[in-house]
Amino acid sequence: MALWITDECINCDVCEPECPNDAIFMGQEIYEIDPLKCTECVGHFDEPQCVQVCPVNCIPVNPDFVEDQETLWQKYRRLQAQKAPDPTV
Repeated sequence: MALWITDECINCDVCEPECPNDAIFMGQEIYEIDPLKCTECVGHFDEPQCVQVCPVNCIPVNPDFVEDQETLWQKYRRLQAQKAPDPTV
């Protein structure tokens, strides 16, 4: 399950730097989460870090991107492989 940021966001800037997958970015009005990059911190932390630091509790599960734990782990592995430097260079 990817997370999403509701319109209750106050743009406090604390969530973006906490995301280990760089899934959080500033949208047109509020911060947004790229569901293709959000693993709910699976592979990095036990709890989603953005949820932990959000002062207004505006980061629920995105109902449009319901994923099980195995899917989140697969996404984490894919993202890590994309970050890995090319060993042939």
